[in-house]
Amino acid sequence: MSYQKSTFHHPELAVNDLGLTYRDYEASLSTLCAGCGHDSIGAAVIQACAELSLPPHRIAKLSGIGCSSKAPTYFLSKAHGFNSVHGRMPSIVTGANMANRDLTYIGMSGDGDTSAIGLGQFSHVIRRRLNMLYMVANNGVYGLTKGQTSATADLGSKNKGGEENLLDGIDLATVALQMGATFVARSFSGDKKQLVPLIKAALSHEGFAFIDIISPCVAFNNHANSSRSYDYVREHIQTLTVTDYVPVKEEITTECPEGTCQDICLHDGSILRLHNAGEDYDPRDRRKVIDTMEDHRERGEILTGLLYLDPTAEDLHAKLTTNALPLNTLSESLLCPGSEALELINTSFR
Repeated sequence: MSYQKSTFHHPELAVNDLGLTYRDYEASLSTLCAGCGHDSIGAAVIQACAELSLPPHRIAKLSGIGCSSKAPTYFLSKAHGFNSVHGRMPSIVTGANMANRDLTYIGMSGDGDTSAIGLGQFSHVIRRRLNMLYMVANNGVYGLTKGQTSATADLGSKNKGGEENLLDGIDLATVALQMGATFVARSFSGDKKQLVPLIKAALSHEGFAFIDIISPCVAFNNHANSSRSYDYVREHIQTLTVTDYVPVKEEITTECPEGTCQDICLHDGSILRLHNAGEDYDPRDRRKVIDTMEDHRERGEILTGLLYLDPTAEDLHAKLTTNALPLNTLSESLLCPGSEALELINTSFR
């Protein structure tokens, strides 16, 4: 059986600024379980990249191990790809980004890959302020190995076999905030209207952007006692902000009453427009954001939308003042400047 998609398409498909259609951002047919939220995330990535007119061959997608890390196979077939070992995707993307800052980096991980074996790597890639989009497809279980409870599962939730989780779950959005992430959001894989603008904004952010995406596992965590099931999320979701992404080249107009609309200018000059659900909510106040998240968590609610944004963020290249050119384009004289340059470096340490 072939999982390659047909090359036939409607002759009048809409094209973006590059003359490409959505089909140019797709990949092979998915082999994930029918109804898996990960496929919805992939569809949102395809739409976001197409609408931003990102050249597919200038994108690098990286992942770890798990159902979530298999998902990049099904989007952006023309992009660079690297499937790393369990929990180690952040190290790989750091090396790639340091060697070539000109690519757009998308990391796809899962709650097991990130919150357990990869938690240390996750913490340090945030600390480095690496310029990338890091997405976690969060379903609360290890779906690839038959549904064992993951570290993000809520206290008291039960797996498909009826076993109750006796440990507190790790809230990855809170971890990202505490470690200094400059763009933090949470969404639901089934809420495309919210998720696509968040991905577009995150891809346009200069620095580390993190999106925690609740993505139900239809095979092992979609039952009545699960806090990651489709029904549970629909009943308990609380949208913090209604978010839209407006490219800077387009005219920006609004008729919203004063105090209900807030514009945040990202580093590349694009605009993230927020309609605040709460009068006192400011996505730039890290401490208040954490308090708000804790308040909703205690009420058993899943807070979604843009949680935090630092509009003054710098990425790792700016902090380290690295060369603007990819390493493979540098000449030998720049890479090996000679003994005099080495002596100057050694002298600076004396």
